[in-house]
Amino acid sequence: MALIENLNLWPPSNLQRNLALNSPPKLFNFKPSATHSIRKTLHTCRCSLVNEQQQQQASFTDQEKQLIDALIGIQGRGKSASPQQLNDVERAVQVLEGQDGEGDPTSSDLIEGRWQLMFTTRPGTASPIQRTFVGVDFFSVFQEVYLRTNDPRVANIVKFSDWIGELKVEAAASIKDGKRILFQFDRAAFSFKFLPFKVPYPVPFRLLGDEAKGWLDTTYLSHSGNLRISRGNKGTTFVLQKRTDPRQKLLAAISTGTGVEEAIDEFISLSKSGAKDEPVLLEGEWQMIWSSQIETDSWLENAGNGLMGSQIVKNEQMKFLVNILPGIRFSMIGKFVKSGTKTYDVTMDDAALIGGPFGYPLEMETKINMELLYNDDKIRISKGYNNILFVHLRASDGSK
Repeated sequence: MALIENLNLWPPSNLQRNLALNSPPKLFNFKPSATHSIRKTLHTCRCSLVNEQQQQQASFTDQEKQLIDALIGIQGRGKSASPQQLNDVERAVQVLEGQDGEGDPTSSDLIEGRWQLMFTTRPGTASPIQRTFVGVDFFSVFQEVYLRTNDPRVANIVKFSDWIGELKVEAAASIKDGKRILFQFDRAAFSFKFLPFKVPYPVPFRLLGDEAKGWLDTTYLSHSGNLRISRGNKGTTFVLQKRTDPRQKLLAAISTGTGVEEAIDEFISLSKSGAKDEPVLLEGEWQMIWSSQIETDSWLENAGNGLMGSQIVKNEQMKFLVNILPGIRFSMIGKFVKSGTKTYDVTMDDAALIGGPFGYPLEMETKINMELLYNDDKIRISKGYNNILFVHLRASDGSK
């Protein structure tokens, strides 16, 4: 196989998730006298980030943006993609593969460096090395390509966090032709930030024989060097990026659970700098993927306040829909009216438990003042019940 897709080094424990998702301890206490300097530094960093993200947006062609748009909303790097999402990605991939990208990509300097895995298919013919990497959807996965050295190599990397470290699996590489890289995995090790040495990962590469070998075809390499499409010897398709769309960065923060509110602030600052119109509440089915408030013990309270499940917006009506048990759903319907340039008054008052053709009405009412902070045809950021921040992904446009 060409790229690490999965990680099954051990069953992911609570300790692992805590290590991956919790913030590191504070090591310094700043004096009040330093506050002005700190704020000035933060302002400078924020401006630099906005400028950098504007450059990143401009670094993709229209056809490349179509692929990135198709990737927005796909979680788990393709693991949880719907058939429609897979079709959209495959169609965008085929368009780019038919475009005039970098000729002979293996001979181009643009292929060199670290690439982040954004999407991958997972055929049933995956090799043992592929199957070794199951369950890493909450970690970042990268591939390093260095062909112009005395020791050409391809390395696949699972990054646990900035302050924990990573696992790197390396392969000796060689160029077969303008598109194909041959490789053979030969070593692997953990690099932990809290240890001054690497910890070998015991994989018997020599005993794996041909299973440790493979090839990787680069079928599209952008002229900017920011996007690459590759196909592996097991039939797997990979989409990798050196630079990411600002929405992808926000979704990455949500998937790891670290720095989400800071990422939202930065993203909204960027969107305001380039926005021409106020955001509009778009119709469709919107799946909630993050909120700034942890759910309470009462699922009924969570469902009634929109803290779980999805929202369906259509014909000036809104529906909260939550799958409680197989065959049993919570439904709550209401209406919304525009109350400001980007605010809506929402009244939800028709609640029921639904099982098959039967419904059991519930006496509930929720009044919400919703403020849209950002909205496009893929992602929505809003303030809702009790000024809680919400991030929703659009599952469908509601046309069907």
